[in-house]
Amino acid sequence: MTLTDLHAMWRIRALEEKVRELRLAGDITGSVHLCIGQEAGPVGVCTELDERDALFATYRGHGWALASGVPPESLLAELLGRSTGINGGRGGSAYFTAPGYGFYGENSIVGAGAPIALGAALAARANGTGGVAVTVFGDGALNQGAVHEALNMAAAFRLPVVFICENNKYSELTPVQAMVGDPELFKRAAAYGMPGRRLDGNDPSVVRAAAAEAIAAARAGEGPTLLEFMTERLVGHYIGDAEHYRPPNEVAEATAREPLVRLRAELAAAGVSKTNLDAAEARARTEIETAAEQGLAAPIADPSTARDHIYA
Repeated sequence: MTLTDLHAMWRIRALEEKVRELRLAGDITGSVHLCIGQEAGPVGVCTELDERDALFATYRGHGWALASGVPPESLLAELLGRSTGINGGRGGSAYFTAPGYGFYGENSIVGAGAPIALGAALAARANGTGGVAVTVFGDGALNQGAVHEALNMAAAFRLPVVFICENNKYSELTPVQAMVGDPELFKRAAAYGMPGRRLDGNDPSVVRAAAAEAIAAARAGEGPTLLEFMTERLVGHYIGDAEHYRPPNEVAEATAREPLVRLRAELAAAGVSKTNLDAAEARARTEIETAAEQGLAAPIADPSTARDHIYA
């Protein structure tokens, strides 16, 4: 429970709100998925990773990239299709990658990051780096065959992988309980032969402690862990989602227990001044606003370079 965590989560919130604004204005194009309400996961996990590690996110990965250290100006420029983007404007919202920061990309194929992470884990073992692969996916992805195979192989070979399921109660537009026989998804870990835990995914301190334990176990050769982060998104599955599937007042109720509201209240109760609490938000918003201005001022990516860096 720190002011640093509050600021880090505000950076993600401010980024995602700016992305939504730019998408609705038409400056960002294509499908965009926001992680508003799910900021505690990336903030808690990424502080436990180092330069040896590799992180694989879903298409809801802007917050994970920012928490990994990707500069907001490079990230926003990428989403805006600018030449100064982290991938020169080629990746956009759902496909950008930043291996220089240990962020090995998003993936629009549900659950596809899990088997790819096994490759990074195998490489780390072969090279003796002590690196750990972390792969993040949603609750619906646990029903994908490729994720099942990845979990099984990681357990069978005791690979250094941490599997993180962000359970935000919906598999895209369908409630989790309508998709599975047992909605406590972490229990599946036992069948694969690995530890599994369900935890409060809206508390960065709880997330950090669980991630630290799982990462340490992976580094020590004890194999993979499945962590289920219970959280809630405060926005639609994608920008433009009418959210007709959500019960009345669900979002309003979730807002009262979302990560930023909770941590601010806890810090205030612990004696942190309103001035310092407000400053954490203000600094984050100023940084993101400046980054957006830089991105909008940068030149649009040259379409003639679209095939650069493509190999077959």
